[in-house]
Amino acid sequence: MLTHTVVYPGTFDPITNGHIDLIERAAKLFERVVVAVATSEKKAPLFPIAERVALAQHCLSHVPAAKVVPFNGLLIDFVASQDSHCVLRGLRAVADFEYEFQLANMNRAMQPEFESVFLTPSVELSYISSSLVREIAALGGDVSGFVPSKVGAALNERFN
Repeated sequence: MLTHTVVYPGTFDPITNGHIDLIERAAKLFERVVVAVATSEKKAPLFPIAERVALAQHCLSHVPAAKVVPFNGLLIDFVASQDSHCVLRGLRAVADFEYEFQLANMNRAMQPEFESVFLTPSVELSYISSSLVREIAALGGDVSGFVPSKVGAALNERFN
């Protein structure tokens, strides 16, 4: 079964240059990249869902294939609602692989047609994570090399 749409789920709290790199690259492989911003109350995100969606939309305005939408619930149901059966996941390190492998197999157990596509970030972005960016910003550090300027401004506003 061919698909023209891939769903890239995450909390994007906040969206980073690493996320953007993966979305730009996925847009070269798929006609449509749905960036699914998870509500994730369990993770207690720094930014509310509406702000995370708005930041992602702003940062991805140069990627015509990208569509940013909020989502809540079971990923396999959301992916099906987007007329897809395929998710994009990023792998930065071996530690990511174990968790992502488990998720991919669980999703496929629930939905046999479900597929996971894994991309690795560009080498110069491989160490960036939203949690590290939040921590650096909270301690007053410069995050300008890790996130777009609008995201950096939102982090500065949040912590100042």
